[in-house]
Amino acid sequence: MSTQGFLQIALYVVVLIALAKPLGSYMARVYQDESVGLNRWFAGVEKLFYRLSGIKPEQEMRWTQYATAVLVFNLLGLLAVYGLQRFQDVLPLNPQGLSAISPDSAFNTAVSFATNTNWQGYGGETTMSYLTQMLGLSVQNFVSAASGMAVLVALIRGFARRNTDSIGNFWVDLTRSTLYILLPLSLLLALVLVGQGVVQTFKPYQTVNLQEAISYQAPKLDAEGKPVTETVVTKEQTLALGPAASQVAIKQLGTNGGGFFNVNSAHPYENPTPLSNFLEMLAILLIPAALCYTFGVMVGDTRQGWVLLAAMTLVFVTLIFVAMPAEQSDNPALTALGIDQTASDQQAGGNMEGKETRFGIVNSALWATATTAASNGSVNSMHDSFTPLGGLVPMFLMQLGEVIFGGVGSGLYGMIVFAIVAVFIAGLMIGRTPEYLGKKIEAYEMKMAAVIILVPPLVVLGGTAIALMLDVGKASVFNPGAHGFSEVLYAFSSAGNNNGSAFGGLSANVPFYNFMLGLSMLLSRYWLMVPVLAIAGSLAAKKTVPFGAGTLPTHTPLFAVLLIITVLMVGALTFVPALALGPVVEHLQMIGVK
Repeated sequence: MSTQGFLQIALYVVVLIALAKPLGSYMARVYQDESVGLNRWFAGVEKLFYRLSGIKPEQEMRWTQYATAVLVFNLLGLLAVYGLQRFQDVLPLNPQGLSAISPDSAFNTAVSFATNTNWQGYGGETTMSYLTQMLGLSVQNFVSAASGMAVLVALIRGFARRNTDSIGNFWVDLTRSTLYILLPLSLLLALVLVGQGVVQTFKPYQTVNLQEAISYQAPKLDAEGKPVTETVVTKEQTLALGPAASQVAIKQLGTNGGGFFNVNSAHPYENPTPLSNFLEMLAILLIPAALCYTFGVMVGDTRQGWVLLAAMTLVFVTLIFVAMPAEQSDNPALTALGIDQTASDQQAGGNMEGKETRFGIVNSALWATATTAASNGSVNSMHDSFTPLGGLVPMFLMQLGEVIFGGVGSGLYGMIVFAIVAVFIAGLMIGRTPEYLGKKIEAYEMKMAAVIILVPPLVVLGGTAIALMLDVGKASVFNPGAHGFSEVLYAFSSAGNNNGSAFGGLSANVPFYNFMLGLSMLLSRYWLMVPVLAIAGSLAAKKTVPFGAGTLPTHTPLFAVLLIITVLMVGALTFVPALALGPVVEHLQMIGVK
C-alpha cells in the first residue's frame, strides 16, 4: 500500500472517531430530554405532533407495549410503500410515466425499506416514480432508522434503570430520533451534496445530443419470434434526473443504503466528486460510532462506550487491510496472459474491474468495508468484481451479525448482546453469576441473547441451502461453481443481516428470490428487535448490583479483546465452512491450486 492510500484510510478513521464524542453527547441529551437548542426551537412542532396523533409523551411503556408499537408502526410503513408501488402509474410525480411494480417486487422492496435493509432488485431510475422514491422510500429511510435507534435507547434504559417495568415511550423516541437527529444531519449533508453536483430536481429526464454517434447491439425478436440482436446507431442520450440528494443523505446517515440510481453511489449524479465520496462514506458510520458514546453517557460511564467503539474500530481497520491488498494485487489470470497490471499511480493499478476511476481501489475497498460493517449496503463499486479474498471481507462483515458498527441502533444493540454473552462466558470460567453494568445476567437474558445470535445464521445458511437445492433458485445463477455459490451466499447474508448490498451476477428480481429474501429480511429484523426489548424489560426490573472484587471490569482493553474474540468465534464457527465453499475455493482456483 502506498503512503497516499494509508493516509486516506487514516484520515477517514481519525475524523470518524473525532466526531463520535460531540455527536454522541448531543444524542444522549436528546434522549434524556435535556436542552440541545433544536428541542427548544421545535418543541411546539413536537407537541403538536403528539396532540394530533393522540400520543401522551409522559406515558411510558412496558417492553411488550414498546415491541407492539414498533411492530405495528413498521407494518403500516410496509403496507404504505407496497401500495405506492402498486399504484404509482396513476399517482402524481411520475413524469416518465413508469408503470406499476409487480406484486413480488413491490413486496420485496416494501419489506426491504421497512426493515432498514434497502436491498434493491430493481433499477431506481427505470422503475420508481419521484413520488415513490420520496414519499415511500425516503420516508422509510428516516423512520426505519429511527426505529432501530429507539430500540437501542430502550435497551440502554434497561441498564440505567432499576426496579421498574417501563423502558420509555416508542413514539417519543421515534419522533426525537427523526426530528432532532436524522432530519438536521440529512438537511446539512444534502445541501453539501447538492453543492458537489448531486441532482435534486422534479424535472423530467433530459435528452441531450452526443458529441459522437455510438452504435450498440439491441435485442429484438425475428420474424419467427426468436431473440436476436441488431445494430443500432444513436446520437442522443437520456439523462436520468430526480430528487436524489435528499434521499442520498438519509440513505447514508440512516445506514439504509439503496440507490436513487441503479448503479448507486458509483453514479456521477449520486456521488460526483472525491469530496462527496468521503462525506458519504463518513456518513455511513457516523451515527453508529457516535451512539457508542451515547451509550456510555446514558449508563453513567463513558468508558463503557469507548470500549465498544474500540472493539468495533479494531475489527474494522483490520479487515480494511485485508480487502485493500487483495484488490491491489495483480490477477494471476491476467498475468498469465502477459498483461502488465502495474502503474505509476497506485489508484490505477491492481484489480480495477468494476471500480470507478474517479475513486480508485483504496476508496472502493474502504467503502465496501464500511458499507458492510454498517448495515448500509450502498456501493461505489461492483463487489461481484472484487477478488475472491476482497469479496470475502464484506461478506464476512455481514455474517458477523452487522455488529461492527452495524445499523443505526441495531448495530450497537447487537454488539451489546455479544457483550452480554462475553460476560456470561467469563462468569462460567470463575463460577460466578455474570454481571454487566451492574445487572445480573441470568437464564432469561441468555435465552433471548441466544435467539438474537442464532436467527441470522439460520436465515442465511438455511436460505442459501434452499435456494441451491431448488431448480427455481439455481435458475437465477449464471456463474457456475464457487463464484455462483458466493453470489447466493452473499445475497442471503445481505438480506439475513439487513445490509442490502449485492454481489451482483445473480438474477434476484424474480418471484422466488423476491419472496425468500423478503422473508429473510423480516425474520432478521424483528426476531432480533423483540428479544432485545425483552432483555431491556428484564434488566429494567432488576436492582443494581454493587461492583465487587469478583466483578469483571467491562471498561478495560482486556474486555475489548474478549468481546472481539466472542464476535469472531461465533462468526467463524458458523460461516467458515460456507466461506470455504465459496470465496476460499475461488481464491485457490485463481492462484492455480488444484
